[in-house]
Amino acid sequence: MDLEPNRRAPVEPRWLDPAQQRAWRAYIDGNQRMNAALNRQLQTDSDLSLPEYRILVLLSEAPDHRLRMSELADGVLSSRSRLTHQIRRMEDQHLVRRNTCEDDGRGVIAELTEEGMRCLEAAAPRHVEAVRRDFIDLLTPDQLEVIADVFARIDAAIARRGE
Repeated sequence: MDLEPNRRAPVEPRWLDPAQQRAWRAYIDGNQRMNAALNRQLQTDSDLSLPEYRILVLLSEAPDHRLRMSELADGVLSSRSRLTHQIRRMEDQHLVRRNTCEDDGRGVIAELTEEGMRCLEAAAPRHVEAVRRDFIDLLTPDQLEVIADVFARIDAAIARRGE
């Protein structure tokens, strides 16, 4: 069989059995529904999206409330170009500002503004309640531990592959 370079021979799919399919679909449906509900809550209560909230949280936890854009992109699992557009919109709202990296002059630093911190502090209490209502309080401590272990394992495996 002649294959073009870098093309693999067709492989028979390893189809999911009913239990695997049930688990996968429950995860996909539950995750999408939960993220949509949390996004709606943030937009309604704070005029923030879930990705914006995540950016504000990461910046609030960083030393001096500053991160290189590349580190922030890794932290929010976003492409650098998508993050750049997101940060530009957040700059327009005075939630963050961008500065040139003092160390190398090429890098860009995202910095949480005082307005961004106020917005995060105002949004956090209601958002945490929504997270409790839609996730934490629905599960036992043992279930939460399993979920944490499972997704830490998934995250690490995918990160090792460089995706």
